Amino acid sequence: MKLLALTLAAGIAGAQLPLFGAQATGSLGLQRWQLQTAPAGQHGRLFPPQDLGLLEGPDRDAWQKPDQIMDVLAIADGSAVADIGAGAGWFTIRLARRVGPNGIVYAQDVQRQMLEAIRSRVAREGLRNVETRLGVGSAPNLPERALDALLVVDVYPEVEDRVTFLRNLAAALKPGGRLGIVNYKPGLGGPGPGPLEGVRVDSASVEGDALAAGLRVLARQELPYQYVLVLGR
Repeated sequence: MKLLALTLAAGIAGAQLPLFGAQATGSLGLQRWQLQTAPAGQHGRLFPPQDLGLLEGPDRDAWQKPDQIMDVLAIADGSAVADIGAGAGWFTIRLARRVGPNGIVYAQDVQRQMLEAIRSRVAREGLRNVETRLGVGSAPNLPERALDALLVVDVYPEVEDRVTFLRNLAAALKPGGRLGIVNYKPGLGGPGPGPLEGVRVDSASVEGDALAAGLRVLARQELPYQYVLVLGR
């Protein structure tokens, strides 16, 4: 997995993205990064594609608990789901295996380089149930009322208009569908952005955005360094 991450990162390291920068520190693979402002009209902060390897730490399964996250979203064989801000596809691959050949995963991102990396990764994995989608700003470019679950992992701080973002995502859910937001807990250290870098969002803020978007909290889960809020209508 670590070798694959480095290969992905190296494959797109030549992309010209002068507005973005990242730094990693510490012993964990995803210890800390710095995100710079994106151009007007885009997300407020974007993870730089040339640093995709930082998202692939060998211990990520242990602290992010992907199976626990998928369980609370009721993602099962045959589910139709979306990975929002999919990056290099770390969660996309796990979702695709969970839903199986009778399900579908929409890997969505607002950066083309990320989607290129995902398509290469999916091909290597031999998966046929993943479709990439390019989003624009807060518009996710997903089919309406078609999905059982949407997963937003470590992306929420990048979004400027969060209420519109949530409202647009909710439009893609089937009746009874679930929208999962996974964020780092402010001030608790661990992997991810440093607690003083302004890119950690507390759960109360997400709940306020959800209420404004016409959504409610269906469930909560605590992870070692993160929280999961499950939203629905």
